[in-house]
Amino acid sequence: MSAAARRTLATARRVLAQLRHDPRTVAMLLGVPCLLLVLLKYMYDRQPGTFDRIGPELLGVFPLMVMFLVTSVAMLRERTTGTLERLLTMPLGKLDLLLGYALAFGAVALVQAALASALTIGLLGLHVAGPTWLLFAVALADGLLGMALGLLVSAFAATEFQAVQFLPAVLLPQLLLCGLFVPRADMAPVLRAVSDVLPLSYAVDAMGRITRESGLSGRVLADLAVVAGSALLALAVGAATLRRRTA
Repeated sequence: MSAAARRTLATARRVLAQLRHDPRTVAMLLGVPCLLLVLLKYMYDRQPGTFDRIGPELLGVFPLMVMFLVTSVAMLRERTTGTLERLLTMPLGKLDLLLGYALAFGAVALVQAALASALTIGLLGLHVAGPTWLLFAVALADGLLGMALGLLVSAFAATEFQAVQFLPAVLLPQLLLCGLFVPRADMAPVLRAVSDVLPLSYAVDAMGRITRESGLSGRVLADLAVVAGSALLALAVGAATLRRRTA
C-alpha cells in the first residue's frame, strides 16, 4: 500500500471514530432522510400514484441535502479548532485529507442510501419500473455528491453559520431548476441552459427514468456518471481551494 493510501485510510478512520462519539450527527445523517420520506408518503396518502411519481426523485434530494450540511460544518470545524493546520504540518496533503473524509462519509452515505431505499421500497411501498438496485445506486451517488459539495463550500466559510448559509445558496437554485416543480423542457431557454450544468438535474432525471422505464437504461447510466463525475470534480476543486485555517 502506498504512503498516500495509508494517510487517506488513517484520516478516514479518525473521522469515523469521531462520528462514533457523536450519535446526534449519526442520527441526523441516517434518520432525517428516512423521516422526511415517511412524511412525504403520508402527505400524499389520499392521492394515489403521487408518491410513486415524486418519491424516487426526493429519495435522491433528501440525503444530498443532509450530507451537504453535515460535511460542510464538520470540515469547517477542523479549521476553526486548528486541527486542520496541525494535520497539514504532517506529511498529509489536502487531497489526502479530503479523500479520507470522502471515504469516511462515503461509508455513511452507503448506509444512508441502503436504509432510505429499503424503507421507501419496502415499508412505504414505492413502485418503480426499473431495477431497485439502480435506485439505490443513484441515491448513493446523490449522497456522495452532497458530501463533496459540502467539503467544497467549507473552504469558503469562516464560521459554522456561514457554512449553513451556503445550503440555500448552493442547493436551493438546483432544487428549483432540477425539474421537480416544472419539467425542464418547459422552462425558459436561459433557465434550461443553467439546469443543464447543475448536477442535481441529472440525479432527478435518473430517478425519474427509473420510475418510468424497465430494465437498465443507458440514459440512467449516463446521468449517474454525471453525478459521480460532479462529486469527483467538487473534491478536486475543494483540495485546490482548502485553507489551513480561517482568517
